[in-house]
Amino acid sequence: MDIWLFFLFFLATFGAGATGALFPTGEWYKSLNKPTWVPPDWVFPIAWTSIYLLIAFAGARVAGQDGSGYAMAFWGLQIAFNTLWTPVFFGLRGLRESLPVMAMLWLSVLGALVTHWQVDLYAGLAFVPYMIWVTIASALNLSMIRLNPDQEKLELHKI
Repeated sequence: MDIWLFFLFFLATFGAGATGALFPTGEWYKSLNKPTWVPPDWVFPIAWTSIYLLIAFAGARVAGQDGSGYAMAFWGLQIAFNTLWTPVFFGLRGLRESLPVMAMLWLSVLGALVTHWQVDLYAGLAFVPYMIWVTIASALNLSMIRLNPDQEKLELHKI
């Protein structure tokens, strides 16, 4: 694996992760009704740092290998939807609006897992924790909608 390729993929994941700093949870999120099984706040930075390191590793292992075109396309797709979800959910407070983004994220992570696995076993395995985490996040997103049915999204003209 090329360390410079890993660094480039890590920069991409860092860019996606930066949306968490730009759109923090804040008092709005704390005031929402949440399911009893929501992970504690301290779990999120540990989980995301681990996931970002693993998917940077996966991308670097597969990039440039024969037959990696679909894997790279799905890698790009998942990081794009990953980057988009936080501003929609936390920035716009769009619980409902974030669900289609989450669905596309889930599908693109599944696609990345399968296509990376086809090119390199370890790259595919690196996507397994991400797939588990996004599945939990999808259920959490849906639960938040159900538990907060009257939650209005933040209108752009009010920002």
